[in-house]
Order: sequence, then C-alpha cells, then structure tokens
Amino acid sequence: MQAGKLRHRIEIQHKVILRDPSTGDFLDPAWVEFVTAWAGIEDSSARDLVAAKAAKSQATGRMVIRYRPGVLPTMRILYRGEIYSIEGPPLADKVSGLEYLTLLVSKGVKDG
Repeated sequence: MQAGKLRHRIEIQHKVILRDPSTGDFLDPAWVEFVTAWAGIEDSSARDLVAAKAAKSQATGRMVIRYRPGVLPTMRILYRGEIYSIEGPPLADKVSGLEYLTLLVSKGVKDG
C-alpha cells in the first residue's frame, strides 16, 4: 500500500478498569488512547458483505494501518466522532507480516 493512501487519522482505544484509591473499589471501565495512527479506510464491497454474511461476520469496512504490535480485537477505533468495533484479529500483510495491518471493522459501540 502506498503511504499516500493512509490519509485518515484514527485513534485506537483500549478499555481500562481503574480502582478508587480511597476505597479500592473498581470504577466503571473507561476507553483510553492506545495509539493514534494514519489509516486507509474502505467500505466493504458487495462481495465482501456476501462473504461476511456467509461467515456470520458483522464487518462493514476495513482500515489499513502501518504495523503496530499489540493491536487486539478487544480494542475499538474512534474516527470522525464515530466508534468502530474491530471484528476479529488484525490481518498482517502478505509480504513480510510487519508492514501493514488490516482491521475489519463495524460501526457501533463495542463493550470490549
């Protein structure tokens, strides 16, 4: 993928659970920034949607970023005020596996 196609700024977030310092009780989970990255964003084609339905997947698009270790399907993406869930494990590029990650995404709130 050409670097020029990575022109959309996204924020990948992960969920953290904090404790109240005075009581030790767990607080409500919060989503915090894991990394901000440049991404190439594509809506799924009709062919992708048919394949996704056959596999019972909810993927509605894909986001391609430069390789980053630690990106997990339990994370979510914030892009232009919209929340996208990561559907399944990130897919590494076919050449070296260390250049790009493809994230299959669906729109909507994900609880992790």
